[in-house]
Amino acid sequence: MLCPLVGGRDESSDESKSGARFTEKQGHYLAFILTYAYMFGQPPAEADIQRQLRVSPPSVHQMIVTLERNGFIRRGGQITLSRLFTI
Repeated sequence: MLCPLVGGRDESSDESKSGARFTEKQGHYLAFILTYAYMFGQPPAEADIQRQLRVSPPSVHQMIVTLERNGFIRRGGQITLSRLFTI
């Protein structure tokens, strides 16, 4: 399951000291994930993100792991081959 979290990390993080809550690249991924989920009623598969952002499969996976680790998204539930993320 992939679920964008409002607010992301806590205010004491290193990134919040500079005023940035996430990097520009992370913002592109989050914007696509939110837009896709709004339009289609479910979050995108990693392959959808890869096609839209024109990046390699390992890059997408690493960014998803990073976004989850930093608290911007959450994955869980049943994972299928066709859709790796669900709302």
